[in-house]
Amino acid sequence: MGEWDLSLGTLFVGIIFNTFLFGLVCYQFLTYHRRKFNDPLPLRLMVFFLFALDTVHSIAVIWMGYQYCVTGYGKPETLEVALWPYTLTPIATGWASMVTQIFLGWRIYRFTENKYLYGFIIALAIPSCALGMTCGIKAWIIKVSAKLAVLTNLVTAWLVMQVFVDIFVTCTLGYILARSKTGFSRTDNVLNRLIRGAIQTGLFAGIFSIGDLITFTRWPQTNFYGMFAIPIGRIYTNTLLDTLVSRTDIRAQLHGTVDFGSPVSVFHPFSPGARSHTADT
Repeated sequence: MGEWDLSLGTLFVGIIFNTFLFGLVCYQFLTYHRRKFNDPLPLRLMVFFLFALDTVHSIAVIWMGYQYCVTGYGKPETLEVALWPYTLTPIATGWASMVTQIFLGWRIYRFTENKYLYGFIIALAIPSCALGMTCGIKAWIIKVSAKLAVLTNLVTAWLVMQVFVDIFVTCTLGYILARSKTGFSRTDNVLNRLIRGAIQTGLFAGIFSIGDLITFTRWPQTNFYGMFAIPIGRIYTNTLLDTLVSRTDIRAQLHGTVDFGSPVSVFHPFSPGARSHTADT
């Protein structure tokens, strides 16, 4: 293994993958804007907020890579300092995860009309975001990379809680969709597609969060964890945007089977008057 593999190498991979995911975010954002969904203002503001957050963070980590690899070339001491885009990462990830989890929780609420379940999801998502922000702020204050290991317990608590919320939301949404099956092949095929999407959402975010946790606790004095930590926020944003943009395809697939303007629609929870299929049955 080379001298810089676990420092510049892994950080470089994380930045490249994050840039790739940000490209997908841009494509989905433009698709969402072009299709002009008649979504309520809070949802549209949520989309713009996540896109702005991803843009700032993605540009910042590219600048950070330039500082480490070009400006600091031949200066190993440069790697001893955690630049501000690095310490911004837990904050950006915390906000992206919270917004996405609350959005998915709102979908669950529209399916079930269970305000206690929705409140429970919010009660988990907000403290998880707060822990991520605390990690970022403390890392911002410490700055020295070698000393960030003191945050191990705090980072562990944050990532474990984040993974738990993702798993809970994914399993709950999957269970609700599975119960909504009607026996009609066209409708059930769409439900199976939504279930797969819900599982993939929790799976990818969970894999990167666990990878971030393992590498941070095992190699805290390297940048290995950056390969997992930097792209997590983009995974959450892609999840939310894909959920919103895919409504057009779902409507087309269900054409003639489900009227999305009717109160029994389970696929457009933000439409006025929409109610869950399971609640009506």
